[in-house]
Amino acid sequence: MKTRWGILGTGNIAKQFAQGLAFVPDAELVAVGSRSQKTADQFADRFNIPNRHNSYEDLAKDTQVDVIYISTPHTFHKENSLLCLRHGKAVLCEKPFTINAAEAEELIEYSRGQKLFLMEAMWNRFLPSFDKLRQLLREKVIGNILHLSADFSYQFPFDPKHRLFAPELGGGALLDLGVYPISFSSIIFGPPKSIKSFVYLGKTGVDEQAAIIFEFDGGKMATLYTSSRFTSPAEIWLLGTDGRIKIHGPIYCPSQITIYRSDDPTELNVPFAENGYNYEAAEVMRCLKTGKLESEIMPLAESLSIMQTMDRLRRDWDLKYPGE
Repeated sequence: MKTRWGILGTGNIAKQFAQGLAFVPDAELVAVGSRSQKTADQFADRFNIPNRHNSYEDLAKDTQVDVIYISTPHTFHKENSLLCLRHGKAVLCEKPFTINAAEAEELIEYSRGQKLFLMEAMWNRFLPSFDKLRQLLREKVIGNILHLSADFSYQFPFDPKHRLFAPELGGGALLDLGVYPISFSSIIFGPPKSIKSFVYLGKTGVDEQAAIIFEFDGGKMATLYTSSRFTSPAEIWLLGTDGRIKIHGPIYCPSQITIYRSDDPTELNVPFAENGYNYEAAEVMRCLKTGKLESEIMPLAESLSIMQTMDRLRRDWDLKYPGE
């Protein structure tokens, strides 16, 4: 039986998700919702979608839809996800999960109370390279991991109207780019015990660059950085008692891993099919077909924990978004 998808929003990330979804067996993209009929029709024409809605509410009410992908800016994630959940739809919400931990907690409580599926779309977690990494971690190929370093920086031309620089849209490098290394740190070590950081706040008041150190029990540490002012290698290093692992960039869709031990480096090529968005969609469908309300790969408790960590950072930076 096919899983019937709707997409809420028609921006670039929505287009990429629609492209990936086309390669998922038993997935059927049946509806799109936009704030105008024109953009809904344009998107639907491009991806051959039958149901074209000129409001998000009409999409949420569509009885032909099983699950909805939320692709709007950060500040609308809670509102849009709740709308869909209240109409009985399963939800895959683009990262970052919400604008802050309070919103994340509200979403999680509602979805659990209504017994509806909900997942954050941290798409790199579902790629074959991360499956391989989880296997390497289980096998302890580099022993006990004591340190990780990860970065994701990408240079954006300054534009106060662009969502990355607009406070009212949850702008800043942290939620858009920094969430990747922070989420990866969470996979390896869980939530940090203590945090130290430095930040540069730009002209619009949002974070444009940050260096972050996490401390965990047992002397384990993570060093992370993120910026919208320059482009970085966007790679990951894991340092252990018996060697080290490099996850080659870009951090959001890696396809190569190198293991360094006493012998020669071992290079692993772990390619992914299509554009990579197909894997997170496939995980949602696997969960729905087996009656799961959340994914073990991106559990809701971890999405909440990551939001709490980013809240801690913003408190240290005295950075609040409008309405907080």
